[in-house]
Amino acid sequence: MSCDNCGMQSTSVVSPTAPATNTKTERCAVVLTNLGTPDAPTAPALRRYLAQFLGDPRVVEIPRLAWLPILYGIILRTRPAKSAAKYATVWTPEGSPLAVWTAKQAVLLRGWLGEAGLKSVAVTHAMRYGNPSIPSQLKALQEQGVNRVLMLPLYPQYSSTTTASVVDEVFTWLGKQRRVPEMRFVNSYHDHPAYIGALAKSVREHWAREGGPAEKLVMSFHGIPARNVALGDPYADECQTTARLLVAQLGLRPEQVQVTFQSRFGKAKWLEPYTEPTLVQMAKNGVRRIDVMCPGFTSDCLETLEEINQEAREAFLHAGGAEFRYIPCLNDSNTWITALSTIAQEHLGGWTSR
Repeated sequence: MSCDNCGMQSTSVVSPTAPATNTKTERCAVVLTNLGTPDAPTAPALRRYLAQFLGDPRVVEIPRLAWLPILYGIILRTRPAKSAAKYATVWTPEGSPLAVWTAKQAVLLRGWLGEAGLKSVAVTHAMRYGNPSIPSQLKALQEQGVNRVLMLPLYPQYSSTTTASVVDEVFTWLGKQRRVPEMRFVNSYHDHPAYIGALAKSVREHWAREGGPAEKLVMSFHGIPARNVALGDPYADECQTTARLLVAQLGLRPEQVQVTFQSRFGKAKWLEPYTEPTLVQMAKNGVRRIDVMCPGFTSDCLETLEEINQEAREAFLHAGGAEFRYIPCLNDSNTWITALSTIAQEHLGGWTSR
């Protein structure tokens, strides 16, 4: 029987509640991500590292059924010892140069953001391959109560082989979480004025130390398969854009500059021209003095210290060159950390309060 029919006034059976209040505290973090490095310059450590690196389908786009037998049956049996010997030539008492510089950049970025008024923003670093891994660092941030994460790869130029692989790894971890944080990703900053300015300053400081420019400034970027670019990877265009903007800031003429690509792996065609053959040809053509830099690497590492400053240097001098002048990567320079801080703040917009 309804209350209308019985003449009784209805009474709510639901207790009134106070208006809901949002007591959630938003905490942000920046994760600097780099490619990675083995834990030690030994064959076992290189075997673990290379298995992860070369096992990434973003890096080697050969069907798994065809590639994995080659990787585990041939490459991981022969390459680790050779790579370990190369790493040993650049290893420092603090560890791998890439690991050392990346960790320093994270510490310095934390200080720079604090000076900008963002004292509550946590900063850490992670490696796509090796340690500290992306999942382990995201888990640590989660345990600290961080619920907004900005992934800032230390790859200025976007490539599916690097930046997209970071995104893959993050989403693999997110797929296993019950409660996921808000995420943002920096795709590239190849043309960012602060990044270009940091590169230009490093070159000018080098010229000041060396008494002026050499005959040629060689910009060696890491290579990728030409097929990747044909399928839509913007990496080659972004490398050329970085080079063009840097040349403009330095006031150089086109004939004073050469862009090359290094670190070719396998027999497939990669981006050209290749670095070492180009340097050899320069020497044979009578170029005596060259400045060499690696703008796509923000930290000195095996590819810059051994492949360029050792192997490429020897090839150029052996072919008749007289002076090979290597320009270090940005590493922990003030202008680079300032650039990182600027880029991070732009992408943290709306997440933080000063």
